[in-house]
Amino acid sequence: MNKTILWRICKALAVLCVIATFTPLAIPAGKIDPMVLGMPYTLGVGIIISVLLVILTILATILHPERKNFD
Repeated sequence: MNKTILWRICKALAVLCVIATFTPLAIPAGKIDPMVLGMPYTLGVGIIISVLLVILTILATILHPERKNFD
């Protein structure tokens, strides 16, 4: 697959993660009960989204179409 297409997919996924951060998926109204990874739901989902964003950033850096090899 072309690096440009993969890079654009990474950008789109990053935007979706940011949008998901501010939806009821990550911030349910008045709920604490569901636990994720032993933490309150909002904290657990926020950490998972943050880790996904870091992974997407690393992938996008590697896949950037104009990346120069510094090896």
